[in-house]
Amino acid sequence: MTDAAGATPPVATEAGAAAPAAERGPGEAHRHHVHAAVGETKVHVQGLNFWYGDFNALTDITVDIKSRAVTAFIGPSGCGKSTFLRCMNRMNDLIPGTRVEGTMLLDGADIYGPGVDPVDLRRRVGMIFQQPNPFPQSIYDNVAYGPRLQGLKRKADLDAIVEESLRRANLWKEVKDILGRGGLTLSGGQQQRLCIARVLAVQPEVLLMDEPCSAIDPTSVQKIEDLMAEIKDEVTIVIVTHNMQQAARVSDFTAFFLQEVAGEPAVLVEYGRTSEIFTSPSDKRTEDYITGRFG
Repeated sequence: MTDAAGATPPVATEAGAAAPAAERGPGEAHRHHVHAAVGETKVHVQGLNFWYGDFNALTDITVDIKSRAVTAFIGPSGCGKSTFLRCMNRMNDLIPGTRVEGTMLLDGADIYGPGVDPVDLRRRVGMIFQQPNPFPQSIYDNVAYGPRLQGLKRKADLDAIVEESLRRANLWKEVKDILGRGGLTLSGGQQQRLCIARVLAVQPEVLLMDEPCSAIDPTSVQKIEDLMAEIKDEVTIVIVTHNMQQAARVSDFTAFFLQEVAGEPAVLVEYGRTSEIFTSPSDKRTEDYITGRFG
């Protein structure tokens, strides 16, 4: 079962099982996973193909998503960026008739392997969507939702996690005196940051962001970009964006997707360091897109 914002009821794996709530200190409830070092591969993808029914949407995607960095997916609308993003936490499994072929590994383990619990996967690989979707609950309960599902009950622990998560989402100062107010009463930009705090509260290893800034105000855009820079040393971030300036500002690596012919599968044209993709791309199609000749 998955909630609308990707904050799924988490199930700890045996190797990464959290200590019982009574044995944990405040803010330590969910810090049991081990991050890869900077520059190591967090998600390895080899020869991935994806279908919606009979339609082959993505073909032969091969890429290594680097740990503790921000990777931007760019490309025209309909070129498979969001589809590929959702492959990384198996959100596409919820769509009837979809199927995947190829290899996708998270820390060397097959995401689509037998015995993989999609619920636990979505705790490890959280997701933020284009439209903010807080629960019809208080600000506090939105953020405490995941930790409570993990069995955390002590109020002091929950208080610490709620505050820490809201601080990391650059929202604490704005809501610290109104935590009992409904999350839906916040502005759109505040709601999006509340959703980010809700995901961060369960300490994901990877954060997928599907155009998180397209429907919010400029002030919140700046705060979300700031938080990406602040948390990337702890969380691997992958963002889909149509904003070339944003991709250049926030990302360390960039992947350019393209569907050249309508009805044909999309491909990954080029992937590399953002500084190189935006200044000296190796493929003419990448250069044409970045410079606004199409898309």
